[in-house]
Amino acid sequence: MLKKLDRLLYWSTGIMAAMALFSLMWLTLVDVIGRKFFDHSVPGGLEITEVLMVIVIFAALPLVSWRNEHVVFDSFDGYIPEWLRSVQARLVNLVCAGAFGFLGRLMAMRAERFEEYGDTTVHLQLSIAPVAWLMAGLLVVTALIHLVFVFAPHVRESAGGHPGAAT
Repeated sequence: MLKKLDRLLYWSTGIMAAMALFSLMWLTLVDVIGRKFFDHSVPGGLEITEVLMVIVIFAALPLVSWRNEHVVFDSFDGYIPEWLRSVQARLVNLVCAGAFGFLGRLMAMRAERFEEYGDTTVHLQLSIAPVAWLMAGLLVVTALIHLVFVFAPHVRESAGGHPGAAT
């Protein structure tokens, strides 16, 4: 079950983030070549870059949380008893779940407003609401992952690893 969930996150959010990053790379290359040799940038390049950056960041959140690949400060872990580290981990995951859930709700409210007002980007006139809904959904998924670690902390040890570990 855990390997399937790891694989699902890798093939959904992981690939989404990788494709957005790859697209960002090509967009930047084409934009720089266009500016340097043709005196024209990609029309709406800044807007596309912003959307792709949102996808890279928010699509990576669930996978980073699932695999416990956050940056941590663990200088005192050697001095803290195991039972207290377990309590600390659950507490931190509970706070993270609450924070990500709260941010997901705020983003959903913002997405509703974007949809209601018909907000679009300035140059390309792309609707902003779908991007905001994607952000909200990915934040909620991340919150749910942290909730799993609150109520089933033993899952964390089995969840980590690199993409090849899930095969």
